[in-house]
Formats: sequence, C-alpha cells, structure tokens
Amino acid sequence: MTFFFIAVERDGKSIGLNVASDWLYVYPRGIRDFLVYAKEKYNNPLIYITENGINEYEDPSLSLEESLIDTYRIDYHYRHLVYLRKAIEDGANVKGYFAWSLLDNFEWHMGYTVRFGMTFIDYKNGLKRHQKQSGLWFKNFLKRDSKLYGDSI
Repeated sequence: MTFFFIAVERDGKSIGLNVASDWLYVYPRGIRDFLVYAKEKYNNPLIYITENGINEYEDPSLSLEESLIDTYRIDYHYRHLVYLRKAIEDGANVKGYFAWSLLDNFEWHMGYTVRFGMTFIDYKNGLKRHQKQSGLWFKNFLKRDSKLYGDSI
C-alpha cells in the first residue's frame, strides 16, 4: 500500500511552511497524525517511510562553507522523528525511516535548482562531495539513539 497526500490547507489556512518546491509543505505533526490514522483505518499496516526530507533553493552566491550549514534540515528531521516516535509509542507499526536524500541530485521537476541532500554536491568542481551539517547530525543521531532505543525507532 502506498500513500501520497497533497493537502496543503485546512479550513482555508496553510497546514505548514512551504519550502523550495510548490508541492512540499513542512508539518512535522502530520507524520504522527497520518500514522495513527493509518493504524486505526487500515488495521495497523506495516509501514516504511521511504522518502522524508526538505529541500532548499540552489544559491550560487553562498560559499562552500555557507552551503554546508543546513540547520533547518536538522530541525526538520529532528521534529519528524520526535513525532514518528510518538506514533510508534501509540502503536503504529513503523519499521523504517529513510531520509530524503543522501545527496543533492537532479530533481525531476526542477533540475539542479533545488537541493535535497545531506551531502553537498559541488556541481562546479567535478561533483566533489561535502558533508552538510545535517549529514553529520543524522550520523550522530543514529549512533546515539540506536543505543538508547534499539529497534524502537
């Protein structure tokens, strides 16, 4: 079973912050709300979250060092993972969470004008890769929290 929702308003008000793609809104609590809904409505199916992430516009005026600072992406994943944990505690049968995306890449709809990755790809210098702050945070999160929670996240 695959779900993909594009609901951006409720009662005429935006449900979240719009980011660099017109179809992508940030509403961390929504991940918990949806997972609990799916649990109740569909007899608690096994769920893997295969693509969850946030993008930004490509800004060629930024230095390499500035391009690696993506605290908003850390905040995005942190908040979503907090709500994911709450959904699991509420009994949602979630077995996997995959961040979107490991690398900046060619976005099917917007080319190289947006960046999704936790690794900065330097398009001007031989596609050299540089770890963004979010990639380092995610790595540390996995190391630290896997010891604390085991298989529960």
